[in-house]
Amino acid sequence: MGATLVNRQTLPLSLTPAGEAFVELCQRVTRDVRDTRGKIADMQAEVSARISVGSTQGLFSHFYQGWASEVGVAERLQLNLKATGWVGEQFLDALDNGECDLVLCYWHPDLPWGDRLSRGDYRTITLAREWLVPVSVAAENGQPRFSLPGVAGQTVPLIAYHGRGFLQSAIEAHLAHTRQPVNLLPLNENTQSASVKALVKQGYGMGWLPSRMTEKSEHFGSLARAGDNRWDVPLDIRLIRLREPRSVDLLTLWKTLESQHAEHQDTVTSG
Repeated sequence: MGATLVNRQTLPLSLTPAGEAFVELCQRVTRDVRDTRGKIADMQAEVSARISVGSTQGLFSHFYQGWASEVGVAERLQLNLKATGWVGEQFLDALDNGECDLVLCYWHPDLPWGDRLSRGDYRTITLAREWLVPVSVAAENGQPRFSLPGVAGQTVPLIAYHGRGFLQSAIEAHLAHTRQPVNLLPLNENTQSASVKALVKQGYGMGWLPSRMTEKSEHFGSLARAGDNRWDVPLDIRLIRLREPRSVDLLTLWKTLESQHAEHQDTVTSG
């Protein structure tokens, strides 16, 4: 400190005026460190108390934030951003392995691994309904460049989803139920709706997108419907947890959400 702090000419030793000023500084620093440590501990406890959610990329971008704010649970949830790279059944694996407490995903009866959800190991809440809508880039006259069901002898190029994901099996099952011939030529497979949308907008083919992802684009005319509503594919947006919740906080939150979304629960099969 550039000054004598201890007076060694006295018995017992004493502090000089400079030493007393230095002690006051040390006491203030000690109090600040203790208070800051307490604040940091409270912050860490708050973060660790949040419930981890794994969400598909499309729902994370176009549903999660609005829904969480609307029902008042945004501060109680923590998104696991690793989940945007998971595909289909990997979300259930993450629940089983403790990588997340909840999964936010699309659901339909024709999921290729849907039997796993029906074994009783999971509980679900239906949060909302959704539709997959067929879209294509619009031509100059406003009509879709590619449209369903196509014309005889000509395939309709399709930007498809990953076969083990949440959406492709729903599309295929819906097409089978319509019993109307359609000749699609899948060009590639994508795990993310955003990738499908990007390729569709660049004119490579048509594809199905969640209606929440088409509203703005259709409004500005860059995308057009590639078919009427008979080609729309119904979906649920569901929240999934393990049958045995890992914490009391999770169970409390779950019961709150069940009461808020009670009107959607008539079709829940595993809840």
